[in-house]
Amino acid sequence: MIAAGKSYDNVEFANVAGSSLKFDASVPDGPGPYPAIIIVHGGAWVAGDRRRSVEPLFEPLSAAGFAWFSISYRLANATDGGSFPDSIASMAGLGAAIDDVRQAVTYVKKHAAEYRIDPNRIALAGESAGAQLASMAALKPDPGGAVQAVVSFYCPSDLAELLEKSPRIPDQLRQFIKASPFGDLLLANLRDLSPVNWVQKDSPPFLLIHGTDDRLVPFKQSREMCDALQGAGGSCEIYPVNGGGHGLRWWESERGLTGYKKAMVKWLDAKLTH
Repeated sequence: MIAAGKSYDNVEFANVAGSSLKFDASVPDGPGPYPAIIIVHGGAWVAGDRRRSVEPLFEPLSAAGFAWFSISYRLANATDGGSFPDSIASMAGLGAAIDDVRQAVTYVKKHAAEYRIDPNRIALAGESAGAQLASMAALKPDPGGAVQAVVSFYCPSDLAELLEKSPRIPDQLRQFIKASPFGDLLLANLRDLSPVNWVQKDSPPFLLIHGTDDRLVPFKQSREMCDALQGAGGSCEIYPVNGGGHGLRWWESERGLTGYKKAMVKWLDAKLTH
């Protein structure tokens, strides 16, 4: 049961070329102002849902006294019905989705008084493809769009490495890309969209939560992201979900791997309320 508070459904925060971008939100009772978490769902950039995909995060955040906003964004064009690996090769529109996350941050800050939240205590939280989008929006924010923390669930932080090395990428596709005159351009674009390449000393602190048995986005991607952040003088912590594969709902329903929730709340509380 989600703690008592005011809920908001289907609120439009932007309309881009006829695409209505909306969020659902929950704000605790009381005057506030409350710290807020903006949640970005996963789904291989081509699918996913702001309600079902990230539902396991709602109750622990509400119970801990955080406001949360779960957002939609423009999805990329699927090449094969939504397979994560092959979607990596068709992400020309991915920058638009990052912009959508930035717009959500701007909207929430602009309407902070209306939602009784503190515009200077905002975190982004994303899972899978949504973690890549959230991380990029946090590392390369719009003017006035800085956030104070990022919670990243099994983030594909180095997209070029996934395309080049992941055993889940068909060899035929990999060889086609290498032989294509657009291969170098694609890899350069993927590097530009990879959070690991944009860390710096003043990056917001990151909490990386990742299943150790993730076969879709290897756990090493979070290790390397954390090493890059710390090497640049930034702050990073890793919470390994031992035995966990890929997906919040899989952790919830199949294995009962929910210990990350307490760790996430404790970390966010330290970054946003103290």
